[in-house]
Amino acid sequence: MDAKLTDRQCRILPAGENALGEAKAALLDGQTVAIPTETVYGLAADATNGEAVARIFESKQRPSFNPLICHVSGIAMAETFASFDPLSRKLAAHFWPGALTLVLPLKEGHAIHPLVTAGLDTVAVRAPKGFGAELIEAVGRPLAAPSANRSGRISPTTAQAVADSLGDTIGLVIDGGPTQVGVESTIIKVEESKIHLLRPGGVAAEDIEAAAGQKLTRAEANAAIQAPGMLASHYAPNAAMRLNADHVEAGEALLGFGPERIAGAEKAKAVLVLSETGDPVEAAANLFDYMGRLDASGARCIAVEPIPLHGLGEAINDRLARAAAPRETI
Repeated sequence: MDAKLTDRQCRILPAGENALGEAKAALLDGQTVAIPTETVYGLAADATNGEAVARIFESKQRPSFNPLICHVSGIAMAETFASFDPLSRKLAAHFWPGALTLVLPLKEGHAIHPLVTAGLDTVAVRAPKGFGAELIEAVGRPLAAPSANRSGRISPTTAQAVADSLGDTIGLVIDGGPTQVGVESTIIKVEESKIHLLRPGGVAAEDIEAAAGQKLTRAEANAAIQAPGMLASHYAPNAAMRLNADHVEAGEALLGFGPERIAGAEKAKAVLVLSETGDPVEAAANLFDYMGRLDASGARCIAVEPIPLHGLGEAINDRLARAAAPRETI
């Protein structure tokens, strides 16, 4: 079958050899592709390419920088960037490929872009079935892939549902038919040999308990949740942050945005510009990296130029606000 064009101009291409080649080429070119998995359709991008990952946030109109799940071909690929404890390895061997996501520590020198992990020292990892698995194998890189829908809307289980939600922001949807599981993956984290259920999903808790030989621990009401997107305390640099600055003070570094600098920029301890052209996609891709580099300059404070709230700017401002929030002293 040939690809069909939706009313919103994205292409829906039936899964097959031609689809695999087109999806691979798009991903290696830094584009996003909506793909079928056994859980829901995911909006995939190369997890090592920051601008590609930023396009996921832009297309979904995601309101904040929530961490994303890295999809891999199996344990061997996951081990290139994440560390397995014995129990996590046992569960991966039992349930992968499948609808189980493991939150694992990142290895030193990993290639996963910080937008994927939102600056955390852990990464959520899953090995999918079907077309997604074939595509990851062909690309040879992990793929970040949250559900392929506008943020806050119903997760898509068909290619047409993806097109209806994101058809005006993405170019290609691979149609693998209705998804098998229909809900997102279960997310767990092993800590001190205990298994913490962070999000229920496509693998039942009872099945995990049977495989592990132990009960899962569930978070109490209002407790801090460690699932992707729900930790906000890991974004702050050592330096203070001063937002919407109109000038640079002595001893400050400057995080800029757009073609023009604020007053006193020439005396900043260090200057990095998120996007000279004012592109929020480029800015989002650079945010965590640039914050870290300015923090390493030894500046007492990082002054941040104003960033518009439209598009990805809302997410950028959200993360900057969290980084600038008052910090508890011990």
